[in-house]
Amino acid sequence: MPFRSAGCNPGMEATKSAAWRWAEENGLSLSPAARKKMLRTRPELWISLIFPGASQQHLDLFCQWLFWAFLVDDEFDDGPAGRDPRVCGRAIARLVDVLDGAGPQVPMEHALVELRERTCPGRSPDWVRQFRRDTVAWLWTYYAETVERAAGKVPSRAEFTLHRRDSVAMQPFLDLHEITAGIDLPEYARSLPAYIALRTAVTDHSGLCNDICSFEKEALLGYEHNAVRLIQRDRGSTLQEAVDEAGVQLARIAERVRRAEGELIGEIAAAGIEGPVREALERCVRDYRGLVRGDFDYHARAERYTRPDLTEPEGRETLSRHFAA
Repeated sequence: MPFRSAGCNPGMEATKSAAWRWAEENGLSLSPAARKKMLRTRPELWISLIFPGASQQHLDLFCQWLFWAFLVDDEFDDGPAGRDPRVCGRAIARLVDVLDGAGPQVPMEHALVELRERTCPGRSPDWVRQFRRDTVAWLWTYYAETVERAAGKVPSRAEFTLHRRDSVAMQPFLDLHEITAGIDLPEYARSLPAYIALRTAVTDHSGLCNDICSFEKEALLGYEHNAVRLIQRDRGSTLQEAVDEAGVQLARIAERVRRAEGELIGEIAAAGIEGPVREALERCVRDYRGLVRGDFDYHARAERYTRPDLTEPEGRETLSRHFAA
């Protein structure tokens, strides 16, 4: 890992307490098994590692987004909603409608509205469009995977790479980074090829790192949407050989991050970008390195990945409790 750690936000424990209090206040009551898994997942750790300098207010808000996202992830990856395309499609469509302003009906939807109303005020239309696009793209990846499972299709590695850029859910948190950094990039800055390449590399690194750390548990569940599993299938290799190859690829992605950083500095100059927008882009270059390292360190520390509970039952939360059927 070529990037240095920026440490962990000192507000982590307060953020953990705030996240569980927020979940209770929004009716997101977890079963004992789901509670155990969330405790082992430690969303407050990931947020505190990737946003080490965030204010307590921002740290709390971002952690609550992540808490909500992990509930979505566990429902559609492991639960009944991820086994029936029709049920999954209806549930995702409802969440998207609620994100766009429809009235909430069930706890997960009420929680989404509460998060949206605390996040979007004061942000520019460009930022809101980007955050909406990234969040919706992530949500619909669960439907794509459900359909492929039902059809018995295994994606190619190229197909999966594109899919994983949305399914890892890193892009919305890159958007949230702008809030804590005190920046709001205009559309022309977001459209710089090197800025797009930098975000893509950061996202690819997170997705592959997660796949390496999740492979053992996902293999037992018969979950094929994992880069290590696809490498093993394509090459007919052993598990260790596939993991080793994934590690080599992870190092190459880190180099892509560094290359995109240099290219972005050149493009900023070529485009004649000066003043606050230049400073904002340079802030992204600095902070994204720490974000990559924080994500890497999280996967080495959270029990969800370091000590996976291979006995966890599927469907820890029922669709009717938290989602609209």
